[in-house]
Amino acid sequence: MDGRRRNPYELTEETPVYVISVAAQLSGLHPQTLRQYDRLGLVSPDRTAGRGRRYSARDIELLRQVQALSQDEGINLAGIKRIIELENQVAALQSRVAEMQAALDGAAAAMQQREAAVHASYRRDLVPYQEVQQTSALVVWRPKRQQND
Repeated sequence: MDGRRRNPYELTEETPVYVISVAAQLSGLHPQTLRQYDRLGLVSPDRTAGRGRRYSARDIELLRQVQALSQDEGINLAGIKRIIELENQVAALQSRVAEMQAALDGAAAAMQQREAAVHASYRRDLVPYQEVQQTSALVVWRPKRQQND
């Protein structure tokens, strides 16, 4: 969420709205195939209070991906399940990296502000110390002679 309250009636791609017959029609699969995918944990739709399945637009897209991997690529269902798990893991890690990058950017900005405040607090009447190089030269000092009036 981005901090704003969502309209409870706003539909998103995660909103579970499609019954199994509609989801089957939209995905081009048989309803029994959808039940099998649910049992295997490939595509797990939300459930109503009466235990009926409700599919979201994201679920429909995932059903199409599963079918394409199975039919077009010849990957078995166990392999497809592993692919989905790995894709979910990658998405979660990418999200975490984005969170950490935002936190790092915020910390860097705060550090720059503190550094600027420290520099602004320097006393301007002090002269920066510079180390003098040692030499073996000999300097003779003689006081000026005072002139008598």
